[in-house]
Amino acid sequence: MQDVSPESPEERAKRRTAWDRHLDRVRPGTRPFEIARRAIVGVYSDGFIHAGNLAYLALLALFPFFIVLAALAQLFGRGPDTQLAVATFLDSLPATVADLLRTPIADVLAARTGSLLWLGAAVGLWTVGSFIETIRDILRRAYGTPYSRGFLHYRLGSIGIIVASVILALTAFSMQVLLTAAEEFVSRLLPFAGDAQIWIAVSRLAPLLLMVLALYALIYSLTPTKYRYADCPKWPGPLFIAFWWIGVTMALPRVLALLGGYDLTYGGLAGVIITLLFFWLVGFGLVIGVNINAALAETPQPAVKGPASQG
Repeated sequence: MQDVSPESPEERAKRRTAWDRHLDRVRPGTRPFEIARRAIVGVYSDGFIHAGNLAYLALLALFPFFIVLAALAQLFGRGPDTQLAVATFLDSLPATVADLLRTPIADVLAARTGSLLWLGAAVGLWTVGSFIETIRDILRRAYGTPYSRGFLHYRLGSIGIIVASVILALTAFSMQVLLTAAEEFVSRLLPFAGDAQIWIAVSRLAPLLLMVLALYALIYSLTPTKYRYADCPKWPGPLFIAFWWIGVTMALPRVLALLGGYDLTYGGLAGVIITLLFFWLVGFGLVIGVNINAALAETPQPAVKGPASQG
């Protein structure tokens, strides 16, 4: 596996010529194809391996993440939001995957109470942190930047991202409860308020918007410093990943039905294999989204003359 993508902005800067810089003005129609080529090369370099690693870590970190969420929800007095979080997450999965995970997640959360819950949360922070660090490594390879700080610095940063994401998730779930109550109030007590009902119905798109914003915050916070603050777009990747996730969720059951399922090949393990396949596909979409951002980025001019800076 290559250390960095040969089409990362750092690697492109090393071989970029004056003719290349004027290429877009000479042939403006080639830029979309050039961006697509950069992204494809980046994904092909090590995207398949990263997708497999993400699938394994997603399944490994899933249960610890909900333990962390349950602990923080209890701390903030939002215990019932844990079940809402689990239900919302399962709704975003194909039915086969959700059915496989629903009971184990419920059993784990039921077994974790008191001090055992907080011990599990401490272990969970470290486990989920490994998942975050894998995404950081994908971004580093896509942009071609080296690590510039110590292991502990990055790990503490990952833990901070996890805690922030949980707090944002709890806030979002509280808003969802308020929207449900508002919809109930309007539909029953104010049946004449048709416009209000329409706006509340539109607000149901909030989970998709929340997913895009959460992905944007995650990718932005993990993007190498040089490119995080550079004038290059960060939103295309998260937007692609969100729609890729939704597309995989909708298409996977239909594709499996056409193929006759995995039961004949994997027997009782078919559910596990389908779950890993789903997380692999989502992870592959994440790799594509990251490389789209990297393909759109151009190395800041000072960095072309000197070594790569912070990763």
